[in-house]
Amino acid sequence: MTDLIDIAGVVKRFANEPDFAERLAGMLGARIDTRAVHAVDGVSLRIGEGEVVGLVGESGCGKSTLGRMVAGLIAPTEGQIAFRGRDVTGGSQRRKQDALAIQMIFQDPMASLNPRMRVRDLIGEAPQMHGLVSRGELSGYVSDLLDRVGLSPDVAQRYPHQFSGGQRARVGIARALALNPELVVCDESVAALDVSIQAQVLNLFMDLREKLGLAYLFISHDLGVVEHISDRIAVMYLGRIVEQGAATDLIARPNHPYTQAMVSEIPRIGTQKRRFSAIKGEIPSPLSPPPGCHFHPRCPFATERCRSERPALREVAPGRLSACHLNDSTG
Repeated sequence: MTDLIDIAGVVKRFANEPDFAERLAGMLGARIDTRAVHAVDGVSLRIGEGEVVGLVGESGCGKSTLGRMVAGLIAPTEGQIAFRGRDVTGGSQRRKQDALAIQMIFQDPMASLNPRMRVRDLIGEAPQMHGLVSRGELSGYVSDLLDRVGLSPDVAQRYPHQFSGGQRARVGIARALALNPELVVCDESVAALDVSIQAQVLNLFMDLREKLGLAYLFISHDLGVVEHISDRIAVMYLGRIVEQGAATDLIARPNHPYTQAMVSEIPRIGTQKRRFSAIKGEIPSPLSPPPGCHFHPRCPFATERCRSERPALREVAPGRLSACHLNDSTG
């Protein structure tokens, strides 16, 4: 499979700006330590043409930040992102064709859709501005997109507040498709929807993939949702990828203790009794991540080596990568 996106060693740190009291103390001679949020810490990931890669993890693990870097909305602190072999690390300096080829769908469509604009303008503004469609062709172009995502062309004159949550999600998808992308970054795109509506939107994503040859980076905290849509799954914890592999294989045989805990919490329909055990503790602060393996404060199998040495993400089976010292025969 040809690589569409190649993320290599990407790091993103956000400097924590001092507040007024800290600035005042600094002016008086006090020492002010600059703190940084370690949002993404050395992530490498590839996405092939027409492939769906699921990115899962708890809230605050950095998965949305990674998605925004891929989409070019923010630039990484370190590392490189390549699209079809071309360096697109600096989002604002991307070639127009590369910038248009990667689009993003956000978690809350009500927050990402301008409430003062009609659907016709929300969807048609970008393709008209970039010369993909003329003013005379715009109405037909928007109507085709609305029909493609399962909405009537008659809704083009409505405002976002006149739609249900599921309909707004479809408007957001249509807006992303308006620029003919090759890769769509879906940031918790179904998280705010009812379960029945989630299923409809997920089916829409798969239909669009089949018809348009789209690739997806599908970001979610729900491993059960990602399981049904993804070819491969990457599990993220506190800024790092801890495991990745084929979706069916990863769900059936999770390797990393964090992945094992997440898989055990996926709801299943069946008569067999199951014992649920939630992951103990809370995700540490990205302002001060723990040394060694970031998961060791919550891991029931942690050793002294886990507390001091960062495990490398390496192949533990064909097509399966995991970052855990338990995979070492000498560990």
